[in-house]
Amino acid sequence: MRILVTGGAGFIGSHLVDRLMENEKNEVIVADNYFTGSKDNLKKWIGHPRFELIRHDVTEQLLVEVDRIYHLACPASPIFYKYNPVKTIKTNVIGTLNMLGLAKRVGARILLTSTSEVYGDPLVHPQPESYWGNVNPIGVRSCYDEGKRVAETLMFDYHRQHGIEIRIARIFNTYGPRMNIDDGRVVSNFIAQAIRGEPLTVQLPGTQTRSFCYVSDMVDGLIRLMEGEHTGPINIGNPGEFTMTELAENVKELINPDVEIKMVENTPDDPRQRKPIITKATELLGWEPKVKLRDGLPLMEEDFRLRLGVPKKN
Repeated sequence: MRILVTGGAGFIGSHLVDRLMENEKNEVIVADNYFTGSKDNLKKWIGHPRFELIRHDVTEQLLVEVDRIYHLACPASPIFYKYNPVKTIKTNVIGTLNMLGLAKRVGARILLTSTSEVYGDPLVHPQPESYWGNVNPIGVRSCYDEGKRVAETLMFDYHRQHGIEIRIARIFNTYGPRMNIDDGRVVSNFIAQAIRGEPLTVQLPGTQTRSFCYVSDMVDGLIRLMEGEHTGPINIGNPGEFTMTELAENVKELINPDVEIKMVENTPDDPRQRKPIITKATELLGWEPKVKLRDGLPLMEEDFRLRLGVPKKN
């Protein structure tokens, strides 16, 4: 099976590539422009006969013969998409159009990693796939939220009009090794701060919640969705819900009990709560997350310590 992974040098993308390469029947092509991804994440596969890496921006056309397309390419942290909102919405809209055009030409099945952000600041809690969301169309993070909503629309329009085989995963907060260290996402922020001995900055009020899924569980869900019979959208995430204050306390306890926790101002449009209903994933894909937050955080700490060059004190 020839498989294209857009955004394959990124955090989730590179872990997906690792899992796909383990199957000797797979040939994997990665297309990435390194806007937020890194070649480092793929170094163990460079030069492998079943692996190919193309420096490519998905907003440009790509011509490759493949059976499967995992379309992950898009900046996915607030710092990156606020730094370049136009690039973010172009990646979501034109990038998805290009990948659907490719899927149509070569008869490939395509999976889009959409996001829990399509639910906006939800008025329904927890969130089922049937919820249409509560999104600000003109806010600072709309380039991402609305971009992914349009990408979902395009997927379904191509499916209905051209019979393309589509899969849509709505992924919730994911964490693990290879996350960008200073990407503004809460788990990476807290772990980097704890390792550096800096205060953990919790955005006010601290009672806002998120659900965190370890990256190996996420990859398992994506592959099951791609190879299953259901188009989705299907929520893939961990329903274990934590307030930001609880997360900070866990990081402090596990990584550096000496750091203080400091409350800071919040960013606009920050959702108050996020928790997936994963009944569809469980019933249709036989998937559920296995790694608990307290087991996943130390695995991420180890990776961050190596990259920051701060060994653990014995």
